[in-house]
Amino acid sequence: MTQHMDALAAELVRMAEDDHAATVHAEAEDPAERLRWRRITARHGDRLNEIMDEVGWPTAELVGEDAARAAWLVAQHADRQLDVQRRALRLLEAAVAEGRAGARELAFLKDRTLVNEGREQIYGTQIAGLRENGSPVPWPCAEPERVDELRARVGIEPFDAYVARFMPS
Repeated sequence: MTQHMDALAAELVRMAEDDHAATVHAEAEDPAERLRWRRITARHGDRLNEIMDEVGWPTAELVGEDAARAAWLVAQHADRQLDVQRRALRLLEAAVAEGRAGARELAFLKDRTLVNEGREQIYGTQIAGLRENGSPVPWPCAEPERVDELRARVGIEPFDAYVARFMPS
């Protein structure tokens, strides 16, 4: 990697770290805490958009595995910036088609974008909420009977195994 790409990689990783640290504020009772989360994700979405202007999708070959995953996380959380999320999805789709990015991350971003557009998801990766017993409820899926088959194609565990991770112990 060039020095510029090293700096870009470090910036993306820092963005993901900031995002992770602020996630606790996303569902906070205090509106000021929720606003903090929104500001961070908006700032990161804006920056990711600039990065996509400069380099396209920041693939692992450009910025390294950690930074590529960080870019994906920023795109995932750009929920209030559908233009950025849709653009990231298009660029990630092209990178996957060229064998430069993973289908698993693409599936998660595809579902997230579809849900944010008010549409049915494909892979069942997005959870709408929890039942009283703590079991997750997915957002509606276009083909619920095929979810596990579609998940397997992109390297995601079966839905029941996935939601078991969310269940209280």
